[in-house]
Amino acid sequence: MKKRVLMSVTNKTGLVEFARGLIATGDWEIVSTGGTARALEGSGVPCTLVEEVTGFPEMMDGRVKTLHPMIHGGILADRDKPAHMEAAAQHGIVPIDMVVVNLYDFSAKPSVEQIDIGGPSLIRGAAKNFHHVAVVVDPEDYDDLLIEIAADGTVSEQTRHYLAGKAFRATAAYDLVIATEFAKHEDAGTMIPLGTH
Repeated sequence: MKKRVLMSVTNKTGLVEFARGLIATGDWEIVSTGGTARALEGSGVPCTLVEEVTGFPEMMDGRVKTLHPMIHGGILADRDKPAHMEAAAQHGIVPIDMVVVNLYDFSAKPSVEQIDIGGPSLIRGAAKNFHHVAVVVDPEDYDDLLIEIAADGTVSEQTRHYLAGKAFRATAAYDLVIATEFAKHEDAGTMIPLGTH
């Protein structure tokens, strides 16, 4: 059975090359969200859309796409616990072995619609389960991961631990930027704008 990687990124730097590198091993398959899937497929990289996995379309202007047990169950399942794996099998949940996500750039355009919900949830879920899942939030890590996978066939637990720490720092920094923006508006007696995607 192939390993599964979920890709959903705003910053697409190096994405196609990384995805091609994973596919070239013959051991990985890609699941992806709308814009990321279009970038991959447009470059000839095969992927499965998230809605094909969840059975639900992306909806509510993109607010709801990955928040689904078929995705989060695949990320959070503890492979060392038979009950987790039995539940996954019972509900047709396929384990996800890597999550490649970066977040909406809130600081560039502060608004409610630029507050990423699904992305931090994916990142935190994968980071929590780092014993089994690699979480990648920085394109700078793509090349090193491909080298490690080519050499060892997998991502080591030490590397997964490093990536998890980096992921938690990324979500903490993201939340701080948002909280700071809300505080600025509170001090000014204004509302943060609704904005658009």
